[in-house]
Amino acid sequence: MSKVRIRFVKLGKIRWTSHRDVARMWERAFRRVELPLAYSAGFSPRPKVSFGLALPTGHESVAEYLDIELVTEAQLDGESGIDVRALPGRLSAALPSGVDATAAEVIAPGTPSLQEDVASCTWRWVAVPKEGADLPWWSTDSWEAELSARVSAVLSASSVVVTRTRKGEELTDDIRAGIVTLELLEPAGLDPSHGMWLQAELTCWPRTLRPSEVLVALDPGLEERHVRRTHQWILRDGARREPLLEAYPSGATDAPHALERAS
Repeated sequence: MSKVRIRFVKLGKIRWTSHRDVARMWERAFRRVELPLAYSAGFSPRPKVSFGLALPTGHESVAEYLDIELVTEAQLDGESGIDVRALPGRLSAALPSGVDATAAEVIAPGTPSLQEDVASCTWRWVAVPKEGADLPWWSTDSWEAELSARVSAVLSASSVVVTRTRKGEELTDDIRAGIVTLELLEPAGLDPSHGMWLQAELTCWPRTLRPSEVLVALDPGLEERHVRRTHQWILRDGARREPLLEAYPSGATDAPHALERAS
């Protein structure tokens, strides 16, 4: 028996596919490449595949993860058992366009699950005014400076209270502790209506904080576009690292080949 962690991307039109349907895509891919998955016991055995944090429908990602359990040993050289280095290429060929495996490595027994282990995620998105929203400051020549000032105000605040709607009920939360970093990147176009790129690291505990909630703190009249998860982070001995340390010793890649396939 061995456990393997796989890193993959979800880009392009397939971002509108639900988390459950993406899971089915992966199960079909495992069957196509005849991967020897371990199965659960009981009346309805299921393959031992564990996904990480669910990606909201409509969002892209270059940093998704899943864990699988194999009934055979996984090796780096492929001489005995599954060749882990070759696994991403085999799986990508069996997956639909927009979903690609970008790395894989064997994980030690007892490694915490992704759901338990991921402490924060980095997101990149465009902030634009909602249709019909009254944002006088956005129409001025100093809209970038005003947005920058609002970002600074959020980061310097001791408390950032926002109201969100969940299952038809309005809930009020202080989200300041969940915003690790927040920064403006660059305008999304020459016209202010195209919006501004932002990037933030947001925590996943005690609940996952979303870019849309950060925008509420900046101005309720803003909405998100082109949302992409770029990293997931775990903590080890006080240091932040990615769930696939050996595959990416110096940090994440942007999966250029997957980006080409999804465009």
